[in-house]
Amino acid sequence: MTAPGENLKINSERLWDSIMEMAEIGPGVAGGNNRQTLTDEDAEGRAVFQSWCEAAGMTMGLDEMGNMFARREGTDAQALPVYVGSHLDTQPTGGKYDGVLGVLAGLEIIRTLNDLDIKTKHPIVVTNWTNEEGTRFAPAMLASGVFAGVLDRDWAYDRVDAAGKRFGDELERIGWKGPEKVGDRKMHAFFELHIEQGPILEAENKQVGVVTHGQGLRWIECTVTGKGQHTGSTPMYMRRNAGRALARVTELVHEIALQYQPNAVGAIGQIDVYPNSRNIIPEKVVFTVDFRSHVLETLEAMVTELNETAPGLCADVGVNFKSEVVGFFDPPAFDETLVGRVRNAAERLGYSHMDIVSGAGHDACWVNKIYPTTMVMCPCKDGLSHNEAEEITPDWARAGADVLLHAVLETAEIVD
Repeated sequence: MTAPGENLKINSERLWDSIMEMAEIGPGVAGGNNRQTLTDEDAEGRAVFQSWCEAAGMTMGLDEMGNMFARREGTDAQALPVYVGSHLDTQPTGGKYDGVLGVLAGLEIIRTLNDLDIKTKHPIVVTNWTNEEGTRFAPAMLASGVFAGVLDRDWAYDRVDAAGKRFGDELERIGWKGPEKVGDRKMHAFFELHIEQGPILEAENKQVGVVTHGQGLRWIECTVTGKGQHTGSTPMYMRRNAGRALARVTELVHEIALQYQPNAVGAIGQIDVYPNSRNIIPEKVVFTVDFRSHVLETLEAMVTELNETAPGLCADVGVNFKSEVVGFFDPPAFDETLVGRVRNAAERLGYSHMDIVSGAGHDACWVNKIYPTTMVMCPCKDGLSHNEAEEITPDWARAGADVLLHAVLETAEIVD
């Protein structure tokens, strides 16, 4: 049997209950979650997830980066596993679904197979990747990047948070540094279900996003340096205002992104102003430009234009500009066979769907470099994510998880 029957569905109430129970760990202040990576709350969420997996008959593996791999055996000991998952860490003001939906939908697949006594040729492994968000320890998708061989493990261990704490030390402190060498695992395929984190699916009234590509990303940390002077006594023509330079570059970033439509985006997010005093002209501003596109040539052209144009704009106001790429990944094209299985599953199940490019980075983008990979997306209300008001409906979660179930089973191969 190459594809499961149309009557196979996950237990949507059980999936939703699991999401709500996980949301009780590391609650935010406005209805969401603050379960940042390698905090005590992250450790607690991991322990609950492990207990659920073990109750479902799975065995847990743990690698040196803290990536969790819960395995359900297949009937063929030589068959490579089909992996499915996402991440459990959140933003400081994160929602209840970003990442969590993908991990717990993977667990729900296993629970459903257990309920129906369905066996698969290939093992199925449910994965929780460490530090997908990258808020506490930059860059994002840190552990999956090490797994894929894009980032160095020891370099990752040396990443520090705002308090100067090392990633490696915090991983050991919370007790989730495993013995398994990162990247030793082999995959038959990897699937990731995720909320869209954008408004397209809801606006188009589609239940499922068939993700064909991911957007590439460049984070460029920029520093503009002027001169800190008294705001009241320094004549306007003698000022070297770093804040003014920031305003010029902000508009430049917007204009660059508009030149490369469709799907190219750009903005300045993080901004630190020095000395950040009411009556001192800013002497230095450090900020991060976020450029994204699913076309590599476009992405590189945007970065080039920034670096060619911004220095002149800053020099015109007496301010120095320098930049450094601090986060990156090239745009992935997901495996066409797996993308087709997701699309076909949505068709068989009668769910409305559309092809979509992922606007955000995900662990699947790194895994895609070394193994066949694809993603499934469900809508989120008003496209809101990385916000405690992030929301999806139980019906959206069910549709995405049902499609995921069918695509995974077609790949893992049901054994009669």
